[in-house]
Amino acid sequence: MTGTKLAIVTDTNSGISDNESKQLGIFLVPMPFIIDGKTFYENINLTQEEFFKKMEQGADITTSQPSPGSLIDLWDQLLMTYDKILHIPMSSALSGSMDTASMLAKNYDGKVIVVDNQRISVTLKQSVYDAIKLRSEGFSAEQIKEKLEYASADATIYVSVDTLEYLKKGGRITPAIAAIGSLFNIKPILMFKNGNLTPYKKTRGKKAALKELLKAVEYDLAHEYREKNVTICTTSSGLSDLGNEWNKTVQSYFPDYEVWNSQLSLSIATHTGPGICGIACIVKY
Repeated sequence: MTGTKLAIVTDTNSGISDNESKQLGIFLVPMPFIIDGKTFYENINLTQEEFFKKMEQGADITTSQPSPGSLIDLWDQLLMTYDKILHIPMSSALSGSMDTASMLAKNYDGKVIVVDNQRISVTLKQSVYDAIKLRSEGFSAEQIKEKLEYASADATIYVSVDTLEYLKKGGRITPAIAAIGSLFNIKPILMFKNGNLTPYKKTRGKKAALKELLKAVEYDLAHEYREKNVTICTTSSGLSDLGNEWNKTVQSYFPDYEVWNSQLSLSIATHTGPGICGIACIVKY
């Protein structure tokens, strides 16, 4: 246990908003986007509404990682008030953010501890919640890092992709597969676990896809996460009321579990597009 004053930092890939970060007492690094050649930052000069309008208009959108300078500036500022920093970026499997942070942290004489627990989106958000609780119980930055990385596999996300267009743009599927999938109304389900984003199942139509999401988590609860302290999170992307309806569906399907909702971060929506429905099964501390 320790009396060290510890700052917790994550990035907006977690889905944590600016207001929520202030309520939680943590600090956010905004993820950058290049839209038609211009740089934007999530929650700073780019809202969810603006992002999806640009996407619907066919804008060229790519993601980037936070610049080294932005991390250094934030860390230097925080270390004027805090003794140490626990930095929890998105998974190293999908971004260079963790590698950059780890490299920069070497210059801080152990004052910046970088966590790589192979999580993104809502599972990353739960890691932040766990870190806050561990901090309140007096655990050191090094101890929290160890616990979060040990628990990295205790979370799974399943997402139903509404259109194959953005997976095609990102090079994850070929134009031919995208064309065939659209013709037959294929709605693929992707799974993110242990730092890997992989195809899980193919379904025909949105209704069938949502049923498969529920069945996937139902199986995990009965087998992989049986008798563990589990929370379920729903997520969605786009400007419709789809997320609220999906959350209600999940709550009614799993009445004995805590179910909460979080907007899908834009850094993921860039590669999946609007109309996403997702569900995560997460073991919490």
